[in-house]
Amino acid sequence: MYKRKALLIGDYTHPRFHPLQGVDEEITRILYEQFTVQCTENKQMLEKDNLEAYDLCISYHDTWMEKLSSKQTAGLLSYVSGGGGLLVLHNGIVLNKKYELAQMIGAKNTAHPSIRKLKMRITTPDHDIMENIEPFEIEDEPYWFEFDRFMETTVLMEYGLEGEWQPAAWAHNYGLGRVVYLMPGRDQSAFQHSEYRKLILQAAKWAARVPG
Repeated sequence: MYKRKALLIGDYTHPRFHPLQGVDEEITRILYEQFTVQCTENKQMLEKDNLEAYDLCISYHDTWMEKLSSKQTAGLLSYVSGGGGLLVLHNGIVLNKKYELAQMIGAKNTAHPSIRKLKMRITTPDHDIMENIEPFEIEDEPYWFEFDRFMETTVLMEYGLEGEWQPAAWAHNYGLGRVVYLMPGRDQSAFQHSEYRKLILQAAKWAARVPG
């Protein structure tokens, strides 16, 4: 069986809150049947010539105090707009430090309350990513978002917090490519949740245009 290639990029050496260790193992297992996963903290892999070898880029970045370089930013924008898939997990939205990438992702993280048990409900059950996904609860770190008013996206899932429902996952096309954001994922244990594992796989397949 032909496997697609995925690049998982995060932080091993100097993570601020969310190390890639452990998370890399879970994501590799989740995607095993459909993807070979290369894990790295080398941000130069986001440059255009390096990304072209992959069908999917997965961001678990945790470098909250620094931005990607202009060359890395341009590489990722070119990759996705040219047809590549981008899956952003939890803290991976830190890419929004570059406004161009915040616009491509569709939103930026503005704050996060403390870790708690969160109820997830499905808002777009007919989307391919949400096929056979059931509502679930997960112990995680809720994020609040400010959405880009020029970007059209589809909210797939929401979480309940203090009597209100907030976006927890969304997806859209960007040029010829596809972008998905999934909020859960504060540590390795989040990626061991059976329903969330299924969601990650389906999001990865949709972003990379894997049939079936």
